[in-house]
Amino acid sequence: MFVEVIIPLALPKNYTWSVPDALQSQVAIGKRVEVLLGKTKRYAGIIKKMLPTAPDSFIPKPILQVLDEEPILHAQQLAFWEWMAAYYICTEGEVMQAAVPANLKLSSEGILCWNESAPSPDAGLSDLEYLLAEALEIKKTLKMSEVQELLDVTDVYRVIKKLIEKDYCFIWEELKQKYKPKTIQYLQLHATYQQEEALEKLLNEWGSAAPKQMEMLLAFLHLQQTEGEVTRTALLEKSGANAAQLKALIDKGILQPERKITSRIATTPKKIQLPFTLTPVQQAAKENIETAFEKTPVCLLHGVTASGKTEIYTTLTVPVLQRGAQVLYMLPEIALTAQIIRRLQKSLGGYVWVYHSKFSANERVEIWNRVKSGEPIVVLGARSALLLPFQNLQLIICDEEHDASYKQQEPAPRYHARDAAIYLAHQSNAKVLLGSATPSMESYYNAQQKKYSLITLSERYNNWALPAIEIIDHKTQAAQVPAQRIITPALQEQIQLALTHKQQVILFQNRRGYSPYQICSTCGWIPTCHQCNVSLTYHKFKHQLSCHYCGTQYPVVQTCAACGMHDFNKKNFGTEKVEELVNELFPEARVARMDFDSVKGKYEHDTLIKLFEQHQIDILIGTQMVVKGLHFDEVSLVGIIDADGLMQFADFRVNERAFQLMEQVSGRAGRKEGGGKVLVQVHQLHHPVIGWVKEHDFTGFYEFEVAKRKQFGYPPFTRLIKLVCKHKEDALAADAALALQQTLEKKVGCWISAPAQPPVNRVRNQYIWELLLKLPKASADSQRIKQAIQESITLVQQSKTNFRSVRIFADVDPV
Repeated sequence: MFVEVIIPLALPKNYTWSVPDALQSQVAIGKRVEVLLGKTKRYAGIIKKMLPTAPDSFIPKPILQVLDEEPILHAQQLAFWEWMAAYYICTEGEVMQAAVPANLKLSSEGILCWNESAPSPDAGLSDLEYLLAEALEIKKTLKMSEVQELLDVTDVYRVIKKLIEKDYCFIWEELKQKYKPKTIQYLQLHATYQQEEALEKLLNEWGSAAPKQMEMLLAFLHLQQTEGEVTRTALLEKSGANAAQLKALIDKGILQPERKITSRIATTPKKIQLPFTLTPVQQAAKENIETAFEKTPVCLLHGVTASGKTEIYTTLTVPVLQRGAQVLYMLPEIALTAQIIRRLQKSLGGYVWVYHSKFSANERVEIWNRVKSGEPIVVLGARSALLLPFQNLQLIICDEEHDASYKQQEPAPRYHARDAAIYLAHQSNAKVLLGSATPSMESYYNAQQKKYSLITLSERYNNWALPAIEIIDHKTQAAQVPAQRIITPALQEQIQLALTHKQQVILFQNRRGYSPYQICSTCGWIPTCHQCNVSLTYHKFKHQLSCHYCGTQYPVVQTCAACGMHDFNKKNFGTEKVEELVNELFPEARVARMDFDSVKGKYEHDTLIKLFEQHQIDILIGTQMVVKGLHFDEVSLVGIIDADGLMQFADFRVNERAFQLMEQVSGRAGRKEGGGKVLVQVHQLHHPVIGWVKEHDFTGFYEFEVAKRKQFGYPPFTRLIKLVCKHKEDALAADAALALQQTLEKKVGCWISAPAQPPVNRVRNQYIWELLLKLPKASADSQRIKQAIQESITLVQQSKTNFRSVRIFADVDPV
């Protein structure tokens, strides 16, 4: 018997291993097996296929052991991985690397072993070599971590290499199990004292000795009576005793410890109790969605902001759970999950489980196993939740479906979670509900073409009015006072009015930090990152310069590297500058900032959102994090500080992104009957996007934009594939990109751009060159073209020795 195994590496194909007779009864599709790749490297791979015959071209190595009693995923997930690898031009090993929790991917740990035929350490060794050889001779084996601790130097591998060359030792690889179930120590009475008579006798004959132990025993009996099970922690806390006194009771055979496996995830009772009633408009939309699902498996819900889409989603999950099936509820950002969790748990209790990258490795394994069991639950998570091993998935909800955060950028697979969810639903015979107040051009086009059903909610909950949008001419309003170049008098007046009425304000500036760049006032030199061709952002809170591409931090530059002068001007502004200015203008207001720098911890998003919900914050300043689907009742004013900055990117989607951001952030205002106001500060008063935002006119925007896309051949009328070449040498990356273009032109008939560099052409010391392919939307041979791309990349990297070091990859449907 032979098996095809996926291992978590970017290999060109899956490899085959043989199954020893002793293991043939244990192997099954979806189980992990330990395999040897090369001479010593061991991996935990997943069985994809069972093969009756051996490959013709080589003799497979045997698998070493089967690691699981039952499969860790289902055959359906393996088929989904195969589709994802083919569509997004990557490998199944890369999909496995992204999908499987880290603690289920066993790592190979090197062990240094003493060579029994080696001579005793002698004077020919250096001090470090002698120290390590002597330790090995005594202990026979040492882990790499133990070698590091013993030698206490940075470069331990140089010492190891010397000893291996001198035949004193060799390296052995073994797989290291990472996941460990969480256990809690419980206590119970020893069997001797389970009978009431024996316990009574023990208490009566105790005497005056060890009073603290007696108190602890009485505390145990009380807890057992009230709680049922008694944990070690609860008993020590209840009795006020210490661990030594507890140990004495155990040693005397009175109490007996027992460790029990428990979940790391806090759970609540499963209950379905909707705390709301749908309005007639919402009820009609829900019924229309259910009817639409009978015709098409994908439905787009286009509902204006605050129209009550979340309540519709929640009611649609109820019949799925009652049928014993599973629901995937996707959100684009972790920042959104905190508020939605609370709203869903009020309705669905313990049916709601959350999955995203902020969870620990062990917590993710436990959620993985819970989903694999097929238990009826609602999994709430970002794009990574799509890769969980669902067994009975019947509904996928993709909220804020337009959001670019659904697209994975690095590393591979560079998948779009919304699009991949539609394929997964097709594979699972499930339904997909896409929801947004500002749908993506692609989704809305598909709905217009009847590929998706379209349901529209054109009014807010309870028919509350959409916020009035006022456009402020930044040129005429901004005075010469520096502060008023950021917050105009009109916006300042409206903020003061909102604070006077005890209402809340959101200020949106889509740029973090204090100042995006600083410039020498003498010669114009700008500090840039040493690893990236981009200016450094000044962060006043940390008093550091930071690169927002590679994350490198630098001390603040005091002297110009070009002319030696010391006078720098800080240009433009970010959220930190806005926060500082708001604190100066409104000293009595409680001000907070919500961006990548201020909310990094697992619960910091939730804490800040709760404070704003509870009106402990008056003014919230933020980047895109405040835009996406958050619901705050008391926000009456939203200020868009710099609308021009949203409309200046060199991207065919710039108008779409600008409209979506401004419309979404304006939707945070007036979510109660009091109404709301949005002030947009802008220089380009006649930019067409500004007019559509002012009128909340998505249809007008769509018709204009889709005509331009058709004219110039961009999605949704074509499919794009971006090919990227990266190398530390600019010329070598450029040569590889040119060679790739020439190779591809011979293989494919579609349009290919000439190699070009992006606006930021060096990141993490890697120069970047890109090619762009446009494929016809209904191209029947798209898979042939993707296969040609893979072959061309291989040919280019093999054509010249120095091209092998060039990193080349494809990004399908780039965002």
